[in-house]
Amino acid sequence: MSNRQIAEVAQARLRSPFYSRISKLDRLNEWHGWKGYAATDALYDAELEYFAIRNSTAVFDLTPMTKYRITGPDALVFLDRLVTRDMHKIKSGRVAYAAWCDDQGQVIDDGTIFHLREGEYRLCSQERHLSWLRSASIGMDVSIVEETAEIAALAVQGPTSFSVLEKVGIPGLEELKPFGLMHADFQGAELMISRTGFTGDLGYELWIEAGKAEALWDALFEAGKLHGIMAIGTHALDMARIEAGFLTAGTDFVPAMDTVRSGRSRSPLELGLEWLVDFKKPNFNGRRALAEEARRGSTWRLVKLDIEGNKPAHHSYIYAKVRGRRKNVGFVTSATWSPVCKQNIALGTVHMPHGEPGSDLWVEIYYQREMHWSRVMAKALVVDKPFWDPARRRATPPGPY
Repeated sequence: MSNRQIAEVAQARLRSPFYSRISKLDRLNEWHGWKGYAATDALYDAELEYFAIRNSTAVFDLTPMTKYRITGPDALVFLDRLVTRDMHKIKSGRVAYAAWCDDQGQVIDDGTIFHLREGEYRLCSQERHLSWLRSASIGMDVSIVEETAEIAALAVQGPTSFSVLEKVGIPGLEELKPFGLMHADFQGAELMISRTGFTGDLGYELWIEAGKAEALWDALFEAGKLHGIMAIGTHALDMARIEAGFLTAGTDFVPAMDTVRSGRSRSPLELGLEWLVDFKKPNFNGRRALAEEARRGSTWRLVKLDIEGNKPAHHSYIYAKVRGRRKNVGFVTSATWSPVCKQNIALGTVHMPHGEPGSDLWVEIYYQREMHWSRVMAKALVVDKPFWDPARRRATPPGPY
């Protein structure tokens, strides 16, 4: 074969179908890689974008999320064996948050499973799992197809999101309940709308073929002109998801298949996801190990911390008072100052039996001002509820803001 016949392999980051629209709005030129795609940290100002989530409508490009279409006679049996929750309870037109584990009961990833139509599912996650999913399906009559590039997706979040989408012209949207999904026609293409999100607020996610992505973006922003619609980057979304107490793979836990050292992964029971584990099911990946952990007790516990002061506790150690002395019992995984709650908040992981809700811990915070580092030991209260959970998130029909 001559050199002329060898096609060059693209090395640059992939561009989402919304790239042309997002890049026109970008004022900061701060991008990062997200599973091979170029994604923005922020477009104008991260805090300004954050307030769009809480006060109007924020639009976030979800396209890099990994998507698998799962169909076939054994699709339900396959998914029910794969994840820890009972998938028989997720009827057509509903969405389930789920986690899946290895044989040791350690979380490989979490994500959402959309029951699109009877026997037809879409699994959406941050990490890529095609080889694992196909290995787990051996012996079953099931089709698993990756459709990450074919399906463009947007998160449309915030109190005016319903009003914006109603103006786009989606009949029946007012009846869509949290974790429900519906299909609508958009310029001759099928638009799937789910009432889901990663912000803990009223919001929706839109899914459409990549060829209609720009037209959907344009219609959305035209409809949202008077409702404060704004495109946002990852930093704003991260602030909102910490307020909601949502976990991020690779930040709040290391996916089991990525760990090198033993003891660095976590089980669902150690991540506060015991409500996702249904031991009434006779079989699912990791069941035996999780049943044993439930009997003997977990090693780690996820904690939500309300910390005194206003210095965010990024990468801080967590201490507990043991026999009159402070002892290192864990570390912070995510932290932010919450503008809407006016609280210094964090998620962390601590050794059992520390971290009972209502108990006090201490967080060692380092911060720098004009080259000089300072250290504070800040008291932190362990809470068991999300920091932000407005009633509008669940209201059906949503209010016309």
